[in-house]
Amino acid sequence: MTNPHLLLIDDDARLTRMVGDYLRTQGFDVDTAGTLADGRMRLAAGAYDALVLDLMLPDGDGLDFTRELRGQPATRRLPLMMLTARGEPTDRIVGLELGADDYLPKPFEPRELLARVKALLRRASPEPVNEEVLRFGKLEIDLGAHEARLDGVRCDLTSHQFDLLVVLARSPGRVLSRDQIMDALKGHPLEAFDRSIDVHISRIRSVIEEDPKNPKRVLTVRGSGYLFARKQDA
Repeated sequence: MTNPHLLLIDDDARLTRMVGDYLRTQGFDVDTAGTLADGRMRLAAGAYDALVLDLMLPDGDGLDFTRELRGQPATRRLPLMMLTARGEPTDRIVGLELGADDYLPKPFEPRELLARVKALLRRASPEPVNEEVLRFGKLEIDLGAHEARLDGVRCDLTSHQFDLLVVLARSPGRVLSRDQIMDALKGHPLEAFDRSIDVHISRIRSVIEEDPKNPKRVLTVRGSGYLFARKQDA
């Protein structure tokens, strides 16, 4: 079994050296880049299992780079974790909306980064043992292929968003609170009072709903949580 191959893009040489050395002791192959330009070249030249990306870099913004990566077929589903020292919730929310799978504010413990990266890799490499397909009108959720299809067309969801959709779809007609969703996701790095769940729900709606502002599939129950509708496309 080969070691997971990770790319860390951050211009803090001390941090990248420390984190890179630590992850290598934990069985990772780690490449580092101090600029977006270097990161682009490394991504083009090698196959990576995950990307850890700082938001503030000398030659550009990590948010713009995230948008760029999610617009390219080769990196559309690459597990991506943002690092941010800005401390602004808006930055994290925008990053998640653009397709980042998780975020970690600086300063952080290398062990927490390790745990979160491992969680990203687990979600990105589901065991192909369950070939069940959940069907709700035009919407199909293929657990074996790890993809959702609307009217036969593959939905553009990150691995994290797909797993969240599955949690909801497995309990149609039942209201799930944010705490219940977090428990069902088993180790996904969501925080109870953070807006990350709401951001991912918004992204899911933008893909699976004909009118995201008037959803028919994933409904909000005020003060309680979310409900996946039993009957759709009526």
